[in-house]
Amino acid sequence: MKKIHCDNPDNIHGLLNRDTGEQCNVDGAVAAILADVKTRGDAAVFEYTRLLDGCEPDALQVGAEETEAALRLVDKEFLEILRQASENIRAYHEKQRRSGFVIADKAGVVLGQRVMPLNRVGIYVPGGTASYPSTVLMNAIPAKLAGVRELIMTTPAGKDGKIKPEILAAAYVAGVDKVFKIGGAQAVAALAYGTAAVPRVDKIVGPGNIYVATAKRMVFGLVDIDMIAGPSEILIIADESANPDFVAMDLLSQAEHDKLAAPFLVTASEAFADKVDAAIARFLPELPRREIAEYSVTYNGAVILTDSIENAIKISNAIAPEHLELCLREPFALLPLVTNAGSVFLGNYAPEALGDYFAGPNHTLPTGGTARFSSPLSVDDFIKKSSFLYYEKSALERVYGQIDAFARREGLDAHANSVSIRFKV
Repeated sequence: MKKIHCDNPDNIHGLLNRDTGEQCNVDGAVAAILADVKTRGDAAVFEYTRLLDGCEPDALQVGAEETEAALRLVDKEFLEILRQASENIRAYHEKQRRSGFVIADKAGVVLGQRVMPLNRVGIYVPGGTASYPSTVLMNAIPAKLAGVRELIMTTPAGKDGKIKPEILAAAYVAGVDKVFKIGGAQAVAALAYGTAAVPRVDKIVGPGNIYVATAKRMVFGLVDIDMIAGPSEILIIADESANPDFVAMDLLSQAEHDKLAAPFLVTASEAFADKVDAAIARFLPELPRREIAEYSVTYNGAVILTDSIENAIKISNAIAPEHLELCLREPFALLPLVTNAGSVFLGNYAPEALGDYFAGPNHTLPTGGTARFSSPLSVDDFIKKSSFLYYEKSALERVYGQIDAFARREGLDAHANSVSIRFKV
C-alpha cells in the first residue's frame, strides 16, 4: 500500500485518493427500465430477467415447496449458525425498540408522539457471485422487530431459475414473508411501483450494484430507501501492541470485496506499517480473490503515518470510515475520541468479519464519509412517528392571543383568525 505522511488531519483529503473511479453513466438505462416496469408490470420484469439475468423462472415468487427443498439442501451445521447469528442480531436490535410518549402536565392539554411500523418493506439481496445470507438477516430482523407487517425480498435467480439455498434458508430463519426471483433495477422498479405479482412497498433496503443503487436513488420520494451504499472500506488504527498479521488480514478482508474497496491503516509506527505491508504480500497469493484484493490495496488503500495515536483518531474522524478497528493497548480509553465511524471494533480479537456475520450489531453501515451524519441500519429505519395534540377550550383560551400575534407577524391572517374565531361572541 502507498504511504502517506500526515500530521495535520485537516490536510488528509488533499493527500488521500478516495475517488472510487469513474463509473459508467447508467442513469439512462435505469430510467428506461423503471419506466418500462411501471408501464408493463410483470411482463417487463420477466423480459429483463431473461435478458439481464439469463434465466426464465416459471414464476416470479418462490413457492413453499422450493423453500422447503432449500432447507433440506442446506447442511444442518450452517442452519444452526444462521439461527445463532439471528439470535445475536435480534438481541442487539431488541434494545433499539422505542415507544411513543404522552405529555399531560398542563391543564386541558394533551400532547404526544406515536411510533408505528412501516406497513410493507422490500429487501434487495444481491445474487450471483455476491450472494450473502448475512444481508438477509441484517435487513429482515430489525424490520421484524420494528413490527413491519410484510417483508418482501427480491434476489436474482441463477441461470437454472433457482435461488441459492443459503439465501432462502436465511429468509426462512429471519421471517421474510415473500421472496421473488428478481434482480437489478427491474426488482427496484417492481417494489417501488408494484405489479400484479409483486406488492408495492413503502421502503426499499439492501445493497446492490450500480444499477440497483441508481434505481433506488431514482425512486426515492415515491418510496423511502435506506442509503446509497458505496464501496466497502475499513480503517485500522494500530500501535505496536497489535499483531501485524491480524491487521494485514483484516485489511484484506475488505479489499477482497471489490476493486473499489478502500483499506486504510493509520499508525504512528513506520516499523509496524512495514510489517503489515510484508504480511499483506505474504497473504495475497493464498487468496482465491487475489486479483481483486491486490487491486484494492494497491490503488485504493493507504498507510497513513502520523505522529501520535491521538492524531490518528483525528485523521479517522476526518475520513469517517464505514468500519473502524482500534487495535490498540487501551482501545476503550480512546473510544470516546471517536466521533465519525459506522461501527467500531475494539482490540485485537474483534475483527471486522465478526460484525459482518455474528456479533449482533448491523453490518449495513454508512460509506464514503457519510458516517459524519448517518448511522447503521437499525429498528429506527423501519418505523415512522406521528405527533398528536389535544386542547380543551379553556387551555386554548389561555394562549390564543399569542398564537394570533405570531400568525399575524408572519402575514398569515387566516391562521390567526382560525384561532380567534373560536372566542368571538
